Amino acid sequence: MITPVAYLEARDPTHNVHRAYSIAYGQDLFGNWVVETTYGRIGAKGRTIVTVVNNEEEALKHVQKALKRRQSAPKRIGVAYKIRTLRDSDQ
Repeated sequence: MITPVAYLEARDPTHNVHRAYSIAYGQDLFGNWVVETTYGRIGAKGRTIVTVVNNEEEALKHVQKALKRRQSAPKRIGVAYKIRTLRDSDQ
């Protein structure tokens, strides 16, 4: 079962920036560990990338790396992402 980890948004109407970013991880029906990353303009379908990893530890590392990259958004797109939903994790 795929577990949502975070949903982020970057909005700045003055620069016409309306972006959404979500990431989730878990096991698919075949027992493979996957990380699903969906991003795009808010209100649009967006793009989903599914990455297959070897185990839960690698999935968590992939999620952490992706979320860390979102912290550099002000340099890249001029707007910071804000957390809208964040799964409470004990890890």
